[in-house]
Amino acid sequence: MSQLKKGALLSYVKMILTNIVGILLTPFIIKSLGSSEYGVYLLVGSVVAYLGLMNLGIDNAIVRYVAKYKVKNDKVGEQKFLGTTMWIYIIISFFLTIIGIIIYFNLESIFANSLNADELEKAKIMFAILVGNIAIAFPGGTFMAICQGYENFVFPNTMSIIKYIIRGLAIICLLLLGGKAISIVVLDTILSVSTILIAAIFVTKKLKIKISLKIYDFSLVKDIFSYSLWVFLFGIVYNFQWRSGQVILGITTDTATIAIYGVGIMLGGYYGAFSGGINSVLVPRATQMVFNKSDGKSLTDFMVKIGRLNAIILFMVLSGFILFGKIFVELWVGKAYEKAYIIALLLMIVMTLPLIQAFGNSILEARRKNRFKSLLSIFTVSIAILFSYYFSETNGVYGVIIPLVIAMFINSIVMTFYYKKIFGFKIIFFLKNTMAKPLIVNSFLTVITYLILKQTIIDSWFMFGIYTLIFGIIQVTLSYTILMNNYEKSLILNLLKSKRQSKK
Repeated sequence: MSQLKKGALLSYVKMILTNIVGILLTPFIIKSLGSSEYGVYLLVGSVVAYLGLMNLGIDNAIVRYVAKYKVKNDKVGEQKFLGTTMWIYIIISFFLTIIGIIIYFNLESIFANSLNADELEKAKIMFAILVGNIAIAFPGGTFMAICQGYENFVFPNTMSIIKYIIRGLAIICLLLLGGKAISIVVLDTILSVSTILIAAIFVTKKLKIKISLKIYDFSLVKDIFSYSLWVFLFGIVYNFQWRSGQVILGITTDTATIAIYGVGIMLGGYYGAFSGGINSVLVPRATQMVFNKSDGKSLTDFMVKIGRLNAIILFMVLSGFILFGKIFVELWVGKAYEKAYIIALLLMIVMTLPLIQAFGNSILEARRKNRFKSLLSIFTVSIAILFSYYFSETNGVYGVIIPLVIAMFINSIVMTFYYKKIFGFKIIFFLKNTMAKPLIVNSFLTVITYLILKQTIIDSWFMFGIYTLIFGIIQVTLSYTILMNNYEKSLILNLLKSKRQSKK
């Protein structure tokens, strides 16, 4: 099995594991910390995430340029490039620390109206630790980006899987022993540093790549930033989409409201991860196709190949969440978090088309044509944030999420036509061959199941498990027999064969 297929498979394992661990841990964390401290934990994480934007999109540039140097077999150019990016990261980490110190001493004035004295004290400690974490993680991220550029997806995904397992078990132990949010932040920092050290050893020993601060070429800086600038700007927008709500609610409401919104955002993020298994390994492949001057039809065909798999998976998850999501949230974290279901559902619906078309974004990055997407998102999301802030005091979580969802919807429609302009994307052909059948089949199944569930009361995990299991079996059966083509069926059969052989 190729690194691409293994990487995609492990990405799905990682995604499933992340979702399961998150689903199992979240109610335990909320119960252990309380809604107030959990809200503070989410709020600080959202604030620090904005400092993480000082990455400036360089990780994406590393993936693209390393893939390019690999195709050209240019080891000298690769060494100069990596030495240059490492120097850039060191300088960025220095300035990040300075900015972090300034924000640290102003946290009290920023959140004076929403956090009490005890919450502010905890927030400051967590903030200081997380800033240090990011300052170290910036240069360390180079090693994982190199692995992706070399299309070596097994190692980083395996590391992530091991990290999630250790983190989940460690959090349970810490909270059972009386630990609080600060303990979780310290744990995450230790795991982050450990992962970086192991990745550095792998890149040096296995991939035979050495990064030296003595070998650099600062003439590359302009070229690096000309590419990464637009990735960076889109990263800003992306973080505002997912993090601004917590910060806005942290200023205008209270920590309990932040916790509800955070749970909804978390579930929406899990949905996005269902397509991430394939999408995370696409940038190097897109780069190679662009350098090989593939035409619009070839690129669209590959988008269809990837998009079909994404569409089948996403519509299965979306229809299941429409039917069982509200019951799940109530059983999972309690009826107090009922609004989280609406937040998550809105996000899932509006994210579906962009996730199915994800390879198009990889093509834009490879062709260095992502400027328009960044500018479009900056415009629409900035307006949405202004509306969110205005409506948050009177409408709470709904006042924040609805403007953001509208902005995301506009972006997805506009970008569909932009793909057509840039590389001859065949819109009707793509939609017909990816979304049409999964949408029709799952819509029909959802309506029938909804009518049955109207006559049923599901008030326990046992009943929930029985009904979702039956629904899942029907979904999988219909997807395999009706939706999947011969190529997709062969992928599943080959996967099952390889598992049987490995057991023998």
